[in-house]
Amino acid sequence: MRDNFKSSFGVLVAMAGSAIGLGNLWRFPYLMGTNGGAAFIIIYLVLVFLLCLPIMMSEFVVGRRSQVNAVKAFKVLSPKGHWGLVGVLGVLASVALISFYCVVGGWTIDYLVHAVSFTLPEQGSSEDFFAAAVSTPWRTILYTYIFLALTALVLLAGIKDGIERYTKVMMPLLFLTIIIIAIRSVTLPGAGAGLEFLFKPDFSKVTGNTFLNALGQAFFSLSIGCATILTYGSYVKKQEKIVKLSSLTAISDTFFAILAGLAIMPAVFAFGISPSEGPGLLFVVLPDIFDQIAAGGVIAILFFFVLFIAAITSSISLLEVSVTYLIEACRMKRRMAVLLSSAVCLVLCTLCALSGGVLSDVHVLGKTFFDFFDMISANLLMPLCGLFIVIFVGWKLGRKDFVDELSNGGTLPNKRLYNAIFFMVKYVAPIVIAVIMIFGWL
Repeated sequence: MRDNFKSSFGVLVAMAGSAIGLGNLWRFPYLMGTNGGAAFIIIYLVLVFLLCLPIMMSEFVVGRRSQVNAVKAFKVLSPKGHWGLVGVLGVLASVALISFYCVVGGWTIDYLVHAVSFTLPEQGSSEDFFAAAVSTPWRTILYTYIFLALTALVLLAGIKDGIERYTKVMMPLLFLTIIIIAIRSVTLPGAGAGLEFLFKPDFSKVTGNTFLNALGQAFFSLSIGCATILTYGSYVKKQEKIVKLSSLTAISDTFFAILAGLAIMPAVFAFGISPSEGPGLLFVVLPDIFDQIAAGGVIAILFFFVLFIAAITSSISLLEVSVTYLIEACRMKRRMAVLLSSAVCLVLCTLCALSGGVLSDVHVLGKTFFDFFDMISANLLMPLCGLFIVIFVGWKLGRKDFVDELSNGGTLPNKRLYNAIFFMVKYVAPIVIAVIMIFGWL
């Protein structure tokens, strides 16, 4: 018998856990910093709820209507043709993502261990500390492997007893901890400038690139195009409301991203640091800030604990994509499927982990292994998969089946809303995704 989520809350926290990840804490704040602050947030919100939410619902519909893994889902809904290749793209995207994601997850464990032992770098030495964390082979390999092992342990327990049980605990803890950090950040002297930056729009700084960055962040943050939503959707019972669950997931993800901005940006401004510092903001700049504030050591522990929880809830969903495929396509037991998926990821993670040190001179298409898997997942596999999913739903599955699934077989009202969502999926989403991909490649 196929495992399923037990409750509506379990589905919500699992999907929110998949969406809320390092993209919210690492990528979102520095994108705000380089794209005009509040103006970027407004554009991001519009794109999430008018475009990305219908795309998320499309992936959800394919998963729940088929009730099978990502590859077989398209074959079940359309036996003729080669639509199963769309599922293959999704599985490949999830594998590419987790290959470098586990490395960053390993960094969070590394920093958390040093935070708990109060041995984080002092002010002025954070850059050297991070360089050592990235380039020292035993250090980056050890923590990457620990992170991957913890991810696998959760999946060994299954859907109800693994993913649902642990995310029910981890997600409330995640929100509670980031709220505590945000309160401390906004009460720092000089934090007002950071709040103004976050909530006072400056549209003079908006360019075409701002829209591209906002939409790219929405895809990355909501896990669109890597088959995680599709896979989780296949475990959702028929009586659950797809529109409600998808909307609450998007709201939770966006709310957490703004909380992350409140936790980081006021502190950045309070200490006179540029908000456009870039990805290093998280691992290089913030330890310097923690070293200078009262109770900074405790705040550092909380912060890197948040990073770890955000990372592992996302990695669980990414690894589950290939696990589900192996269970159903190769008729494996869950234990064997988890072990085999983890073994493949172990090899790829090792290459990514060593690309900051001993393999830094080894390149694929001019990039290190870490940057290659980052590039091929975010710029190729995810948008391609997302594009083909909306084409499949809009032009192959069709309005009747799509609306039937959203309305739970016609038992839910608001057919006008469902028809409007279908219009976005069929006509608007393919054009916008194609434009994003073309500009991204150029």
